[in-house]
Amino acid sequence: MRRLLIATALLLVAPLVAAQAYKWKDASGTVHYSDAPPPQGTQYSKISTNGAVEPLAAPAPASSTGTTTESRPKPAASQLPVADTPENRAKLCATLKSNMETLNSAGPVVLQEGGQQKVMNADQRKQQQATNQAQYQQYCSGS
Repeated sequence: MRRLLIATALLLVAPLVAAQAYKWKDASGTVHYSDAPPPQGTQYSKISTNGAVEPLAAPAPASSTGTTTESRPKPAASQLPVADTPENRAKLCATLKSNMETLNSAGPVVLQEGGQQKVMNADQRKQQQATNQAQYQQYCSGS
């Protein structure tokens, strides 16, 4: 009975490890992080948390040109380059494997699009499966 309670507790906590977070600056320049979206009309970026303590890549050096980056659009986290290290490749392969298990399961898969959650249809699921499998073969088949 005790093992069942522990297993249930772990299953309930698991989604929190890979949670969605939001980052934005208020009018006074204070940076905020939250699991809820900021007030409507506020420019923000989405941050996917994976429960890791260390960053996946070293932060980019600060620009010395004197121009502010607030006027330029910031790339999404998935567009930033990540160093090809054995640790990062192992994390990528684990993520791809987990994604394939989710995509191959019978349950619905929910997408986050424009701040709204949408259930992935069969065509989207097939496309994601093909993309995910190709990435797994490219990056993980030799490891």
